[in-house]
Amino acid sequence: MDQITDRGLTTAAAAERRARCGPNAVPEAKPSLLADLAAKLWAPVPWMLEAAIVLQAVLGESLEAGVIAALLLFNAGLAFAQESRAQAALTALKSRLALNASVRRDGAWVTLPAAELVPDDVVKLSLGAVVPADVTLLAGGVLLDQSMLTGESLPVEAGAGARTYAGALVRRGEATALVTATGQRTYFGRTAELVRLAHAESAEQRTVLGVVRNLAVLNGAVVVVMVGYAYALAMPLGEVIQLVLTAILASVPVALPATFTLATALAAQRLVRLGVLPTRLAAVHEAATMDVLCSDKTGTLTQNALKVSAVQPFAGFDPPGLLGLAAAASAEGGQDPVDAAVRAAARAGGATIPAQSRFVPFDPASKLAEAVVDLPAGARRVMKGAFTAVAARAVAPEGAAAAMEALAGQGYRVLAVALGPVSDPASAPATTDGTGEPAAGAQVIGLLALSDPPRADSTQMIAALAGLGVRTVMVTGDAPATAAVIARAVGLSGPVCPAGVLPTRVAPADYAVFAGVLPEDKYHLVKAFQATGHTVGMCGDGANDAPALRQAEIGIAVASATDVAKAAAGLVLTEPGLGGIKAAVEEGRATFQRLRSYTLTTLIRKIEVVAFLAIGLALTGQAVMTPLLMVLFLLANDFLTMSLTTDRVRPSPRPDRWQMGGITRASVLLGLVQLGFAAAVLALGWFGLGLSIGALRTLAFVTLVAGSQATLYVVRERGRLWDSAPGRWIVASTLADLAIALAVAFTGTVSAPLPVWVVALVLATTAAFAVVLDLLKRPVFAWTGIGERPAPGAGAGRRRAGG
Repeated sequence: MDQITDRGLTTAAAAERRARCGPNAVPEAKPSLLADLAAKLWAPVPWMLEAAIVLQAVLGESLEAGVIAALLLFNAGLAFAQESRAQAALTALKSRLALNASVRRDGAWVTLPAAELVPDDVVKLSLGAVVPADVTLLAGGVLLDQSMLTGESLPVEAGAGARTYAGALVRRGEATALVTATGQRTYFGRTAELVRLAHAESAEQRTVLGVVRNLAVLNGAVVVVMVGYAYALAMPLGEVIQLVLTAILASVPVALPATFTLATALAAQRLVRLGVLPTRLAAVHEAATMDVLCSDKTGTLTQNALKVSAVQPFAGFDPPGLLGLAAAASAEGGQDPVDAAVRAAARAGGATIPAQSRFVPFDPASKLAEAVVDLPAGARRVMKGAFTAVAARAVAPEGAAAAMEALAGQGYRVLAVALGPVSDPASAPATTDGTGEPAAGAQVIGLLALSDPPRADSTQMIAALAGLGVRTVMVTGDAPATAAVIARAVGLSGPVCPAGVLPTRVAPADYAVFAGVLPEDKYHLVKAFQATGHTVGMCGDGANDAPALRQAEIGIAVASATDVAKAAAGLVLTEPGLGGIKAAVEEGRATFQRLRSYTLTTLIRKIEVVAFLAIGLALTGQAVMTPLLMVLFLLANDFLTMSLTTDRVRPSPRPDRWQMGGITRASVLLGLVQLGFAAAVLALGWFGLGLSIGALRTLAFVTLVAGSQATLYVVRERGRLWDSAPGRWIVASTLADLAIALAVAFTGTVSAPLPVWVVALVLATTAAFAVVLDLLKRPVFAWTGIGERPAPGAGAGRRRAGG
């Protein structure tokens, strides 16, 4: 090993290790575009449409088959437009690796692509460089910024024997290091693997599958009964196939996937105007169901910028004087964040900074920075650094150690400042007097406490989310003491989870702060919360947050986040501050209300129509709707009803839930009421008016279209149907629906015409029926558990969102 560290690897040895370990790069999988598109056509809704296309083709009805195929491709095209988030995250993670590295090979220093590094390579780390692999330092000293990897808010001093990770930034110094891990085996690479594996099924997926499953169970049974009855009537096979095809078309929620996509796309446009960029459309309505927000600390709840938070001078000195001397022992214009914070505090406090005659920057070995300054009393020596290091070289007054412990216990990083005579003014200041004893006459004159202060709006954001029923939990890689201080400052109350291994079973209410956690811990914590039934959001800014951002139902990256975090997140805040989180929750809940209204309307209509076909068959012995009329009905209702995505709604004051059991029960009850009305109109037309089968089919079409519009206006409003005005696009779609129905009723092009007075009677009775349905709606919603849930203490006022 000594020979390796002296001369580096030989070219042959490096080649052998590269063949065994692979390149120093994050592997990425590139899914086939064709396979991705095919996946959009392989799902429950597409299966039902594809079956209908096959039946139409067998019957030779190319027009109907073409229309259904167009609907199928429309749905698939919208879904295909959404980009793969895992691939974007992996690409960003790969871009974070250093492009080149200084490597010792065959006894000479050479510059090679970082991808060619192998374990046991000797590399040089210099100011401003990105660490190219996981390494152990051999010699020298560097100040490392690992905040985007570990969550630690303060840069870390690293000397011989210290380990650091790929992606860390060298802020000061120079060192040689031995490569210990490359590529996917690095700390950074393991994060990339977690991002690739992380996945949470979206509420959209669960809801669409739930709707299709419930429709298949309910309507499948009805179709089986219809086929059995048709067989008993000895209907010709061609008519039976037509009947089955019509029933299948009636059962398929054709526009449901497209409506979910459209609703979230429109909400995404509104969020962009509010400074929130959705990178995954499903994240918009996932925000509606979020009840827990896991938030990183450094750079998310805090500014990720060091600040002098407390100045404690000892006897004989005041704060400006202490800050001025501390600033004199700090580098000006460098990359050291501690020195920059001290100088900024001195300027802000109006301190006079003495001129330096000599200066020695911070030395990781001694943990000190020193300067010789010119004071009115003559040249003096100033020391600034860790309390233990300064106190070993100067006399500390009584109570200084206790004061330091008190500040450290509050989560601050504490610096001590000492002042003393210059033993040899002609020489540069020394960190010791050669004996390790305190320098003659040197005195500790005060303490400085540094911290990473909270963002100005963190407290407001946490309180606003609490008012919306969302609990915020801090999850950070920083020390527990520091995390606890920030938690109190931003309004998080509750215990701090002890550092170490996370509990096997943990709930959001158990702790307010999880500190000292690794990226894997954040990822597993999100999964643990999800396992207890919570919808979890994760807000962060660094590569260490990426796996959790990807695993959470809604990942949120702040404006200052790395590309890694932004690629893994579903929402990216594009403006400074955290106000976009509240906007995303409120917009998500408004979108949820629109989608729930559409889902209810769709289920009621599908349940009604299939049962209506069965009743029509029983009354007449024939199909009361043709496949062509059913396709027109799909166009007139399923797609035009997509206008609900622009409706005026009231966002819920609490997290929403897709209660598919309650939604299905409510749909069955209201669908049966709607069915009773439609069946009564059909019976009147067949028995009372003596309409021909052709005219009866037209009557059935007009009744279903008008009844569906009545259902839409009743369901969209949780109160009375007249409590709020519908969006203008809903009114426009209603007029278009009725225009199609009137065209079919009066022209006789696709079915036998109806007298004007019959159509007018149907429309008038449908309007009256809507009032009856509205009276039944509220007790049905309350009984099935899907009614409006007011916030505790909420008044009677209602806030209406524009559509």
